[in-house]
Amino acid sequence: MKKVTLVMLALTAVMQLPAQEQGRTLSLEEALEMTLSDNPAIRAAEFNRRAAQQERRAAIGLRMPQIGITGSYAYLGKDIEIDLNNMKTPVQNLAGQILQSGMIPSDYIPSISQMLSGAMAASWALPLQDRSLGFVGGDVTVPLWMGGKINAANRAARINEQTARSQGIQQRNALVSELVERYYGLALARQVVVVRQQVVDGVRKHLEDAAALEAQGMISRSEKLYVEFKMSEAERDLQNAQSQVETIAAALNSTIGQTDDYQPVTAMFILERIEPLDHFRTLAAERNPLLDQVDQKRRLAYEGVRAQRSSFLPQVVAMGGMSFYDYQVSKVLPRWAVGVGVNFKLFDGLNREYKYSAAKQTVRRVEALQDKAGNDISVLVEKLYNQMENYRTQMASIEASLAFAEEYLKTKNAAFLEGMSSSTDLIDAELNLAKVKTERIEAAYRYDVSLAQLLEAAGISDEFTAYMRRQDARRITFEK
Repeated sequence: MKKVTLVMLALTAVMQLPAQEQGRTLSLEEALEMTLSDNPAIRAAEFNRRAAQQERRAAIGLRMPQIGITGSYAYLGKDIEIDLNNMKTPVQNLAGQILQSGMIPSDYIPSISQMLSGAMAASWALPLQDRSLGFVGGDVTVPLWMGGKINAANRAARINEQTARSQGIQQRNALVSELVERYYGLALARQVVVVRQQVVDGVRKHLEDAAALEAQGMISRSEKLYVEFKMSEAERDLQNAQSQVETIAAALNSTIGQTDDYQPVTAMFILERIEPLDHFRTLAAERNPLLDQVDQKRRLAYEGVRAQRSSFLPQVVAMGGMSFYDYQVSKVLPRWAVGVGVNFKLFDGLNREYKYSAAKQTVRRVEALQDKAGNDISVLVEKLYNQMENYRTQMASIEASLAFAEEYLKTKNAAFLEGMSSSTDLIDAELNLAKVKTERIEAAYRYDVSLAQLLEAAGISDEFTAYMRRQDARRITFEK
Protein backbone atom coordinates (compact mmCIF):
# COMPACT_ATOMS: atom_id res chain seq x y z
CA MET A 1 0.00 0.00 0.00
CA LYS A 2 2.92 2.35 0.70
CA LYS A 3 4.12 1.83 -2.86
CA VAL A 4 0.71 2.78 -4.22
CA THR A 5 0.71 5.84 -1.96
CA LEU A 6 4.07 7.02 -3.34
CA VAL A 7 2.83 6.51 -6.91
CA MET A 8 -0.30 8.60 -6.30
CA LEU A 9 1.68 11.38 -4.64
CA ALA A 10 4.02 11.49 -7.60
CA LEU A 11 1.08 11.63 -10.00
CA THR A 12 -0.49 14.46 -8.03
CA ALA A 13 2.78 16.40 -8.23
CA VAL A 14 2.90 15.87 -12.01
CA MET A 15 -0.62 17.22 -12.36
CA GLN A 16 0.46 20.45 -10.62
CA LEU A 17 3.40 21.19 -12.96
CA PRO A 18 3.03 24.19 -15.30
CA ALA A 19 3.12 23.85 -19.08
CA GLN A 20 6.59 23.07 -20.32
CA GLU A 21 8.41 25.70 -22.29
CA GLN A 22 8.77 24.64 -25.87
CA GLY A 23 10.58 26.74 -28.41
CA ARG A 24 11.24 30.47 -28.30
CA THR A 25 8.97 32.48 -26.01
CA LEU A 26 6.76 35.03 -27.76
CA SER A 27 4.51 37.65 -26.19
CA LEU A 28 1.33 38.83 -27.87
CA GLU A 29 2.80 42.33 -28.33
CA GLU A 30 5.84 40.89 -30.12
CA ALA A 31 3.64 38.72 -32.32
CA LEU A 32 1.47 41.75 -33.15
CA GLU A 33 4.52 43.79 -34.15
CA MET A 34 5.76 40.97 -36.39
CA THR A 35 2.35 40.57 -38.00
CA LEU A 36 1.82 44.24 -38.81
CA SER A 37 5.35 44.71 -40.16
CA ASP A 38 5.94 41.65 -42.31
CA ASN A 39 2.60 40.09 -43.25
CA PRO A 40 2.04 39.69 -47.02
CA ALA A 41 -1.53 40.94 -46.69
CA ILE A 42 -0.27 44.20 -45.14
CA ARG A 43 2.24 44.64 -47.96
CA ALA A 44 -0.43 43.94 -50.57
CA ALA A 45 -2.75 46.51 -48.99
CA GLU A 46 0.06 49.09 -49.02
CA PHE A 47 0.76 48.43 -52.70
CA ASN A 48 -2.95 48.80 -53.40
CA ARG A 49 -2.97 52.16 -51.60
CA ARG A 50 0.04 53.38 -53.55
CA ALA A 51 -1.55 52.31 -56.83
CA ALA A 52 -4.71 54.26 -55.96
CA GLN A 53 -2.56 57.26 -55.05
CA GLN A 54 -0.87 57.17 -58.44
CA GLU A 55 -4.25 56.84 -60.15
CA ARG A 56 -5.38 59.99 -58.34
CA ARG A 57 -2.32 61.85 -59.55
CA ALA A 58 -2.95 60.57 -63.06
CA ALA A 59 -6.48 61.99 -62.92
CA ILE A 60 -5.03 65.43 -62.16
CA GLY A 61 -3.22 65.22 -65.50
CA LEU A 62 -6.56 65.29 -67.30
CA ARG A 63 -6.68 69.03 -66.59
CA MET A 64 -3.23 69.67 -68.02
CA PRO A 65 -2.30 70.53 -71.62
CA GLN A 66 -1.57 67.55 -73.82
CA ILE A 67 1.68 68.21 -75.73
CA GLY A 68 2.96 65.94 -78.46
CA ILE A 69 5.59 65.80 -81.18
CA THR A 70 4.67 64.36 -84.56
CA GLY A 71 6.86 63.38 -87.45
CA SER A 72 5.69 61.98 -90.76
CA TYR A 73 6.75 61.33 -94.33
CA ALA A 74 4.42 60.86 -97.29
CA TYR A 75 4.75 60.00 -100.98
CA LEU A 76 1.70 61.16 -102.94
CA GLY A 77 0.27 59.61 -106.05
CA LYS A 78 1.20 62.77 -108.00
CA ASP A 79 2.25 66.32 -107.44
CA ILE A 80 -0.31 68.77 -106.21
CA GLU A 81 -0.76 71.47 -108.88
CA ILE A 82 -3.24 73.86 -110.53
CA ASP A 83 -3.77 72.75 -114.15
CA LEU A 84 -4.54 75.71 -116.53
CA ASN A 85 -3.84 73.86 -119.81
CA ASN A 86 -7.54 73.94 -120.69
CA MET A 87 -7.19 77.72 -120.94
CA LYS A 88 -4.72 77.52 -123.84
CA THR A 89 -7.33 77.36 -126.63
CA PRO A 90 -9.38 80.36 -125.42
CA VAL A 91 -6.22 82.37 -124.91
CA GLN A 92 -4.89 81.39 -128.35
CA ASN A 93 -8.17 82.35 -130.04
CA LEU A 94 -8.26 85.67 -128.25
CA ALA A 95 -4.65 86.42 -129.21
CA GLY A 96 -5.38 85.59 -132.87
CA GLN A 97 -8.34 87.95 -132.90
CA ILE A 98 -6.24 90.72 -131.46
CA LEU A 99 -3.44 90.18 -133.97
CA GLN A 100 -5.90 90.23 -136.88
CA SER A 101 -7.76 93.26 -135.66
CA GLY A 102 -5.14 95.69 -136.97
CA MET A 103 -4.55 97.11 -133.57
CA ILE A 104 -0.96 95.80 -133.56
CA PRO A 105 1.52 96.97 -136.20
CA SER A 106 2.32 94.28 -138.72
CA ASP A 107 6.04 94.55 -137.98
CA TYR A 108 5.45 93.19 -134.46
CA ILE A 109 3.10 90.38 -135.38
CA PRO A 110 5.74 87.75 -136.31
CA SER A 111 7.65 88.18 -133.03
CA ILE A 112 4.47 88.16 -130.99
CA SER A 113 3.26 85.04 -132.81
CA GLN A 114 6.58 83.35 -132.06
CA MET A 115 6.27 84.21 -128.39
CA LEU A 116 2.70 82.91 -128.30
CA SER A 117 3.78 79.65 -129.94
CA GLY A 118 6.39 79.09 -127.23
CA ALA A 119 3.87 79.82 -124.51
CA MET A 120 1.30 77.54 -126.04
CA ALA A 121 3.84 74.74 -126.29
CA ALA A 122 4.73 74.98 -122.57
CA SER A 123 2.68 73.32 -119.80
CA TRP A 124 0.27 75.60 -117.99
CA ALA A 125 0.24 73.54 -114.75
CA LEU A 126 1.27 75.49 -111.62
CA PRO A 127 2.98 73.20 -109.02
CA LEU A 128 1.90 73.71 -105.39
CA GLN A 129 3.33 70.65 -103.60
CA ASP A 130 5.86 68.01 -104.60
CA ARG A 131 4.62 64.42 -104.33
CA SER A 132 7.40 63.59 -101.82
CA LEU A 133 7.21 65.48 -98.50
CA GLY A 134 7.84 65.16 -94.78
CA PHE A 135 7.78 67.26 -91.62
CA VAL A 136 8.38 67.27 -87.86
CA GLY A 137 6.10 69.36 -85.66
CA GLY A 138 4.40 69.70 -82.31
CA ASP A 139 0.80 70.01 -81.16
CA VAL A 140 -0.87 71.21 -77.97
CA THR A 141 -4.41 70.45 -76.80
CA VAL A 142 -5.90 72.14 -73.73
CA PRO A 143 -9.31 70.99 -72.42
CA LEU A 144 -11.41 74.05 -71.65
CA TRP A 145 -14.76 72.44 -70.82
CA MET A 146 -15.57 68.73 -70.93
CA GLY A 147 -19.06 68.90 -69.46
CA GLY A 148 -17.81 68.07 -65.93
CA LYS A 149 -16.25 64.74 -66.92
CA ILE A 150 -12.75 65.72 -65.75
CA ASN A 151 -14.04 66.93 -62.38
CA ALA A 152 -15.97 63.68 -61.90
CA ALA A 153 -12.89 61.64 -62.80
CA ASN A 154 -10.76 63.50 -60.24
CA ARG A 155 -13.35 63.09 -57.48
CA ALA A 156 -13.68 59.39 -58.32
CA ALA A 157 -9.90 58.96 -58.13
CA ARG A 158 -9.84 60.56 -54.67
CA ILE A 159 -12.67 58.28 -53.55
CA ASN A 160 -10.77 55.22 -54.83
CA GLU A 161 -7.71 56.31 -52.87
CA GLN A 162 -9.80 56.61 -49.70
CA THR A 163 -11.28 53.18 -50.42
CA ALA A 164 -7.80 51.67 -50.71
CA ARG A 165 -6.88 53.24 -47.38
CA SER A 166 -10.01 51.81 -45.75
CA GLN A 167 -9.23 48.40 -47.22
CA GLY A 168 -5.79 48.59 -45.64
CA ILE A 169 -7.34 49.38 -42.24
CA GLN A 170 -9.81 46.53 -42.67
CA GLN A 171 -6.99 44.11 -43.51
CA ARG A 172 -4.98 45.33 -40.52
CA ASN A 173 -7.92 44.85 -38.14
CA ALA A 174 -8.66 41.40 -39.56
CA LEU A 175 -5.04 40.39 -38.97
CA VAL A 176 -5.24 41.44 -35.33
CA SER A 177 -8.27 39.18 -34.83
CA GLU A 178 -6.54 36.38 -36.74
CA LEU A 179 -3.42 36.74 -34.60
CA VAL A 180 -5.38 36.65 -31.33
CA GLU A 181 -7.21 33.53 -32.47
CA ARG A 182 -4.04 31.71 -33.55
CA TYR A 183 -1.77 32.97 -30.76
CA TYR A 184 -4.12 31.99 -27.95
CA GLY A 185 -5.17 28.95 -29.97
CA LEU A 186 -1.58 27.71 -29.90
CA ALA A 187 -1.33 28.40 -26.17
CA LEU A 188 -4.52 26.43 -25.61
CA ALA A 189 -3.41 23.57 -27.86
CA ARG A 190 -0.03 23.30 -26.10
CA GLN A 191 -1.75 23.21 -22.72
CA VAL A 192 -4.11 20.50 -23.96
CA VAL A 193 -1.06 18.44 -24.99
CA VAL A 194 0.35 18.80 -21.48
CA VAL A 195 -2.98 17.74 -19.99
CA ARG A 196 -3.26 14.78 -22.33
CA GLN A 197 0.29 13.72 -21.49
CA GLN A 198 -0.45 13.97 -17.80
CA VAL A 199 -3.55 11.85 -18.29
CA VAL A 200 -1.54 9.24 -20.23
CA ASP A 201 1.12 9.12 -17.52
CA GLY A 202 -1.49 8.87 -14.79
CA VAL A 203 -3.49 6.14 -16.50
CA ARG A 204 -0.28 4.24 -17.22
CA LYS A 205 0.49 4.22 -13.48
CA HIS A 206 -3.03 3.07 -12.76
CA LEU A 207 -2.67 0.34 -15.36
CA GLU A 208 0.49 -0.92 -13.66
CA ASP A 209 -1.26 -0.85 -10.28
CA ALA A 210 -4.32 -2.58 -11.70
CA ALA A 211 -2.19 -5.35 -13.16
CA ALA A 212 -0.53 -5.88 -9.80
CA LEU A 213 -3.84 -5.82 -7.93
CA GLU A 214 -5.40 -8.26 -10.41
CA ALA A 215 -2.48 -10.65 -9.94
CA GLN A 216 -3.09 -10.50 -6.19
CA GLY A 217 -6.81 -11.10 -6.73
CA MET A 218 -7.75 -7.75 -5.23
CA ILE A 219 -9.64 -6.45 -8.29
CA SER A 220 -11.60 -8.13 -11.05
CA ARG A 221 -10.39 -8.47 -14.65
CA SER A 222 -13.12 -6.09 -15.81
CA GLU A 223 -11.59 -3.28 -13.76
CA LYS A 224 -8.22 -3.85 -15.41
CA LEU A 225 -9.85 -3.93 -18.86
CA TYR A 226 -11.52 -0.62 -18.07
CA VAL A 227 -8.12 0.93 -17.27
CA GLU A 228 -6.70 -0.50 -20.52
CA PHE A 229 -9.59 1.07 -22.43
CA LYS A 230 -8.91 4.43 -20.78
CA MET A 231 -5.22 4.07 -21.61
CA SER A 232 -5.95 3.56 -25.31
CA GLU A 233 -8.36 6.48 -25.29
CA ALA A 234 -5.85 8.76 -23.54
CA GLU A 235 -3.08 7.90 -26.03
CA ARG A 236 -5.41 8.63 -28.95
CA ASP A 237 -6.40 11.98 -27.45
CA LEU A 238 -2.73 12.85 -26.91
CA GLN A 239 -1.89 12.13 -30.53
CA ASN A 240 -4.78 14.27 -31.75
CA ALA A 241 -3.71 17.13 -29.47
CA GLN A 242 -0.11 16.99 -30.77
CA SER A 243 -1.36 17.14 -34.36
CA GLN A 244 -3.51 20.14 -33.44
CA VAL A 245 -0.47 21.96 -32.05
CA GLU A 246 1.45 21.44 -35.29
CA THR A 247 -1.46 22.77 -37.36
CA ILE A 248 -2.04 25.87 -35.24
CA ALA A 249 1.70 26.58 -34.97
CA ALA A 250 1.97 26.58 -38.76
CA ALA A 251 -1.02 28.91 -38.96
CA LEU A 252 0.55 31.28 -36.41
CA ASN A 253 3.83 31.33 -38.33
CA SER A 254 1.88 32.20 -41.47
CA THR A 255 0.29 35.16 -39.68
CA ILE A 256 3.47 36.57 -38.16
CA GLY A 257 5.62 35.77 -41.19
CA GLN A 258 8.14 33.60 -39.29
CA THR A 259 9.18 29.96 -39.26
CA ASP A 260 10.45 29.44 -35.69
CA ASP A 261 8.86 27.23 -33.03
CA TYR A 262 7.19 29.67 -30.62
CA GLN A 263 5.86 29.31 -27.10
CA PRO A 264 3.10 31.86 -26.30
CA VAL A 265 3.66 33.44 -22.89
CA THR A 266 0.94 36.10 -22.69
CA ALA A 267 -1.89 34.79 -20.54
CA MET A 268 -5.50 34.82 -21.60
CA PHE A 269 -7.79 37.17 -19.73
CA ILE A 270 -11.38 38.05 -18.95
CA LEU A 271 -12.58 41.57 -18.21
CA GLU A 272 -14.76 42.05 -15.17
CA ARG A 273 -16.36 45.13 -16.75
CA ILE A 274 -16.63 46.43 -20.30
CA GLU A 275 -18.36 49.30 -22.05
CA PRO A 276 -22.07 48.88 -22.87
CA LEU A 277 -23.29 47.51 -26.18
CA ASP A 278 -24.35 50.93 -27.50
CA HIS A 279 -20.76 52.14 -27.15
CA PHE A 280 -19.53 49.55 -29.63
CA ARG A 281 -22.50 50.10 -31.94
CA THR A 282 -21.67 53.78 -32.15
CA LEU A 283 -18.01 53.07 -32.84
CA ALA A 284 -18.92 50.56 -35.54
CA ALA A 285 -21.20 53.05 -37.29
CA GLU A 286 -18.42 55.65 -37.26
CA ARG A 287 -15.22 53.66 -37.71
CA ASN A 288 -15.96 50.28 -39.26
CA PRO A 289 -13.84 50.25 -42.46
CA LEU A 290 -16.33 48.06 -44.32
CA LEU A 291 -19.11 50.61 -43.77
CA ASP A 292 -16.68 53.32 -44.84
CA GLN A 293 -16.00 51.44 -48.07
CA VAL A 294 -19.72 51.06 -48.76
CA ASP A 295 -20.19 54.80 -48.26
CA GLN A 296 -17.33 55.46 -50.65
CA LYS A 297 -18.96 53.17 -53.22
CA ARG A 298 -22.10 55.25 -52.88
CA ARG A 299 -20.14 58.44 -53.50
CA LEU A 300 -18.39 56.78 -56.42
CA ALA A 301 -21.78 55.87 -57.89
CA TYR A 302 -22.83 59.53 -57.68
CA GLU A 303 -19.68 60.49 -59.59
CA GLY A 304 -20.65 57.91 -62.21
CA VAL A 305 -23.97 59.75 -62.64
CA ARG A 306 -22.13 63.05 -63.09
CA ALA A 307 -19.76 61.51 -65.61
CA GLN A 308 -22.64 60.14 -67.67
CA ARG A 309 -24.47 63.46 -67.46
CA SER A 310 -21.45 65.22 -68.98
CA SER A 311 -22.02 63.36 -72.24
CA PHE A 312 -25.12 65.52 -72.83
CA LEU A 313 -23.03 68.71 -72.74
CA PRO A 314 -20.65 70.20 -75.33
CA GLN A 315 -16.90 69.67 -75.09
CA VAL A 316 -14.56 72.58 -75.80
CA VAL A 317 -10.80 72.35 -76.32
CA ALA A 318 -8.11 74.81 -77.36
CA MET A 319 -5.53 73.47 -79.77
CA GLY A 320 -2.44 74.58 -81.63
CA GLY A 321 0.35 73.17 -83.76
CA MET A 322 3.66 74.19 -85.29
CA SER A 323 6.10 72.67 -87.77
CA PHE A 324 9.73 72.63 -86.66
CA TYR A 325 11.25 71.06 -89.77
CA ASP A 326 9.89 70.20 -93.20
CA TYR A 327 11.12 68.42 -96.31
CA GLN A 328 9.79 69.65 -99.67
CA VAL A 329 6.66 71.06 -98.03
CA SER A 330 5.15 73.88 -100.03
CA LYS A 331 5.84 77.35 -98.73
CA VAL A 332 2.20 78.11 -99.39
CA LEU A 333 1.22 76.07 -96.32
CA PRO A 334 1.43 77.88 -92.90
CA ARG A 335 4.00 76.82 -90.33
CA TRP A 336 1.71 77.18 -87.28
CA ALA A 337 -1.97 77.30 -86.40
CA VAL A 338 -4.11 77.79 -83.26
CA GLY A 339 -7.82 77.39 -82.71
CA VAL A 340 -10.72 76.24 -80.58
CA GLY A 341 -12.73 73.07 -81.17
CA VAL A 342 -16.28 72.32 -80.02
CA ASN A 343 -17.89 68.88 -80.07
CA PHE A 344 -21.57 68.46 -79.31
CA LYS A 345 -23.25 65.15 -79.98
CA LEU A 346 -26.88 65.51 -81.04
CA PHE A 347 -27.96 61.87 -81.25
CA ASP A 348 -26.23 58.56 -80.61
CA GLY A 349 -29.05 56.05 -80.70
CA LEU A 350 -30.12 56.75 -77.08
CA ASN A 351 -26.82 55.32 -75.83
CA ARG A 352 -26.25 58.26 -73.46
CA GLU A 353 -29.78 58.12 -72.08
CA TYR A 354 -29.60 54.46 -71.19
CA LYS A 355 -26.14 54.76 -69.61
CA TYR A 356 -27.29 57.74 -67.55
CA SER A 357 -30.31 55.76 -66.36
CA ALA A 358 -28.09 52.77 -65.50
CA ALA A 359 -25.80 55.01 -63.44
CA LYS A 360 -28.77 56.26 -61.40
CA GLN A 361 -29.90 52.69 -60.78
CA THR A 362 -26.40 51.89 -59.52
CA VAL A 363 -26.73 54.69 -56.97
CA ARG A 364 -30.01 53.22 -55.68
CA ARG A 365 -28.49 49.74 -55.51
CA VAL A 366 -25.49 50.94 -53.48
CA GLU A 367 -27.75 52.90 -51.13
CA ALA A 368 -29.75 49.74 -50.49
CA LEU A 369 -26.54 47.78 -49.85
CA GLN A 370 -25.37 50.51 -47.50
CA ASP A 371 -28.51 50.14 -45.39
CA LYS A 372 -28.08 46.37 -45.30
CA ALA A 373 -24.40 46.61 -44.39
CA GLY A 374 -25.22 48.96 -41.52
CA ASN A 375 -27.82 46.55 -40.16
CA ASP A 376 -25.49 43.56 -40.60
CA ILE A 377 -22.65 45.24 -38.71
CA SER A 378 -25.00 46.25 -35.91
CA VAL A 379 -26.25 42.67 -35.60
CA LEU A 380 -22.67 41.36 -35.67
CA VAL A 381 -21.63 43.72 -32.88
CA GLU A 382 -24.56 42.60 -30.74
CA LYS A 383 -23.82 38.93 -31.43
CA LEU A 384 -20.13 39.22 -30.48
CA TYR A 385 -20.93 41.29 -27.41
CA ASN A 386 -23.45 38.73 -26.19
CA GLN A 387 -20.98 35.91 -26.84
CA MET A 388 -18.40 37.68 -24.68
CA GLU A 389 -20.87 38.18 -21.85
CA ASN A 390 -21.92 34.54 -22.14
CA TYR A 391 -18.33 33.29 -21.83
CA ARG A 392 -17.74 35.66 -18.90
CA THR A 393 -20.78 34.41 -17.02
CA GLN A 394 -19.88 30.80 -17.85
CA MET A 395 -16.57 31.31 -16.06
CA ALA A 396 -18.31 31.55 -12.66
CA SER A 397 -20.09 28.21 -13.08
CA ILE A 398 -16.94 26.59 -14.50
CA GLU A 399 -14.89 27.73 -11.52
CA ALA A 400 -17.52 26.31 -9.18
CA SER A 401 -17.25 23.02 -11.05
CA LEU A 402 -13.46 23.26 -10.81
CA ALA A 403 -13.59 23.64 -7.03
CA PHE A 404 -15.86 20.60 -6.80
CA ALA A 405 -13.68 18.53 -9.15
CA GLU A 406 -10.55 19.32 -7.12
CA GLU A 407 -12.24 18.40 -3.85
CA TYR A 408 -13.77 15.28 -5.39
CA LEU A 409 -10.34 14.14 -6.62
CA LYS A 410 -8.89 14.62 -3.15
CA THR A 411 -11.71 12.53 -1.67
CA LYS A 412 -11.30 9.74 -4.22
CA ASN A 413 -7.53 9.78 -3.82
CA ALA A 414 -7.82 9.44 -0.06
CA ALA A 415 -10.41 6.68 -0.43
CA PHE A 416 -8.22 4.84 -2.92
CA LEU A 417 -5.24 5.00 -0.57
CA GLU A 418 -7.41 3.54 2.16
CA GLY A 419 -8.69 0.85 -0.16
CA MET A 420 -12.21 2.26 -0.05
CA SER A 421 -12.41 3.22 -3.74
CA SER A 422 -11.56 1.55 -7.03
CA SER A 423 -8.93 2.75 -9.49
CA THR A 424 -11.64 3.40 -12.07
CA ASP A 425 -13.29 5.93 -9.76
CA LEU A 426 -9.93 7.67 -9.24
CA ILE A 427 -9.24 7.77 -12.98
CA ASP A 428 -12.67 9.24 -13.65
CA ALA A 429 -12.06 11.91 -11.01
CA GLU A 430 -8.69 12.84 -12.52
CA LEU A 431 -10.13 12.97 -16.05
CA ASN A 432 -13.02 15.09 -14.84
CA LEU A 433 -10.62 17.58 -13.22
CA ALA A 434 -8.57 17.84 -16.42
CA LYS A 435 -11.79 18.30 -18.39
CA VAL A 436 -13.02 21.15 -16.18
CA LYS A 437 -9.62 22.88 -16.28
CA THR A 438 -9.62 22.64 -20.07
CA GLU A 439 -13.16 24.01 -20.25
CA ARG A 440 -12.09 26.94 -18.10
CA ILE A 441 -9.18 27.96 -20.31
CA GLU A 442 -11.27 27.30 -23.42
CA ALA A 443 -13.88 29.75 -22.13
CA ALA A 444 -11.15 32.38 -21.69
CA TYR A 445 -9.91 31.64 -25.21
CA ARG A 446 -13.39 32.07 -26.68
CA TYR A 447 -13.82 35.30 -24.71
CA ASP A 448 -10.58 36.80 -26.04
CA VAL A 449 -11.32 35.81 -29.64
CA SER A 450 -14.80 37.31 -29.38
CA LEU A 451 -13.33 40.50 -27.92
CA ALA A 452 -10.85 40.77 -30.80
CA GLN A 453 -13.64 40.28 -33.32
CA LEU A 454 -15.82 42.82 -31.51
CA LEU A 455 -13.06 45.42 -31.63
CA GLU A 456 -12.56 44.60 -35.31
CA ALA A 457 -16.24 45.23 -36.01
CA ALA A 458 -16.02 48.49 -34.06
CA GLY A 459 -12.96 49.54 -36.06
CA ILE A 460 -10.62 49.71 -33.04
CA SER A 461 -8.59 46.50 -33.25
CA ASP A 462 -5.42 48.38 -32.28
CA GLU A 463 -6.86 48.80 -28.77
CA PHE A 464 -6.87 45.07 -28.00
CA THR A 465 -3.61 45.26 -26.07
CA ALA A 466 -5.01 48.22 -24.10
CA TYR A 467 -7.97 46.07 -23.04
CA MET A 468 -5.53 43.30 -22.15
CA ARG A 469 -3.61 45.68 -19.83
CA ARG A 470 -6.66 46.98 -17.99
CA GLN A 471 -6.62 46.71 -14.22
CA ASP A 472 -9.82 44.68 -14.18
CA ALA A 473 -8.43 42.17 -16.68
CA ARG A 474 -8.23 38.86 -14.79
CA ARG A 475 -5.52 36.53 -16.08
CA ILE A 476 -6.70 32.99 -16.79
CA THR A 477 -4.20 30.11 -16.78
CA PHE A 478 -4.65 26.38 -16.62
CA GLU A 479 -3.73 25.98 -12.99
CA LYS A 480 -5.50 29.01 -11.48
